[in-house]
Amino acid sequence: MEIVKSGSTIQSLQIGMSIIDLLASQRNPLRFSDIQESTEITKSNLYKYLNTLTQLELLYRDKTTGMYSLGSKLIQYGMAAIGNEDVTSRITPYLQEISHHTSCTVLFSVWTYDGPITAKIWNSNQNLNIGAQLGTRLPPSSSSGKVFTVFQDSSITADWIEKDNNVSAALLRGTKEYQAIQKYKIAFAKEPLVPSVSSMSIPVFNYNAELLGAITAVGFTESIPDHYEDPLSQYLRKSFLEISNIFGYSEE
Repeated sequence: MEIVKSGSTIQSLQIGMSIIDLLASQRNPLRFSDIQESTEITKSNLYKYLNTLTQLELLYRDKTTGMYSLGSKLIQYGMAAIGNEDVTSRITPYLQEISHHTSCTVLFSVWTYDGPITAKIWNSNQNLNIGAQLGTRLPPSSSSGKVFTVFQDSSITADWIEKDNNVSAALLRGTKEYQAIQKYKIAFAKEPLVPSVSSMSIPVFNYNAELLGAITAVGFTESIPDHYEDPLSQYLRKSFLEISNIFGYSEE
């Protein structure tokens, strides 16, 4: 990236963006020396830029290898900016339909390296504070988090669960709740983010039965069921099959 010196621009911001542009153009993480060689930024200044960008979560530094890659904050910004990304755009009509049927706010969340984030929100009740906005990182204790805990590869979710302050609320493999979510493809959470607001979530699978994301209905606690036999739960279970089918999933 060419740095243009001008009294109307901030040169340090341009330099920081040149580092992000470099990493965005690469398919693999880069070492400090690789970045230094490509950008020709002095080592002392590059340390400062990389530390700042990492703290802002614009970059991610692997603790084991020390290599840098793009951070989750950029994914959040991207998902917020392109809410019509292919999977999201195909799911959006279903979010609207579920919201209309349940009178709930409905979210679609996707996985990032450090946990699921909210990629799309369909609001049925603007006065309901659901405790989540586009790009919000969702905890393991949320119903969305439970879906990712059960259906995402455990080697991927381990660090995310370990970092959560409410580890006791995270599902443990083999528990009755874990097995029920695995069997019935629906998860429940009572007031995980905001008092008086609860949620229920279903997974979205592709043709390989891989998790694409989670759809979550959020509403006042008294209107959200906590068991799979409830008619509203059964409706979401039907929605899980219908939505996953458009991505090639077939339940055996």
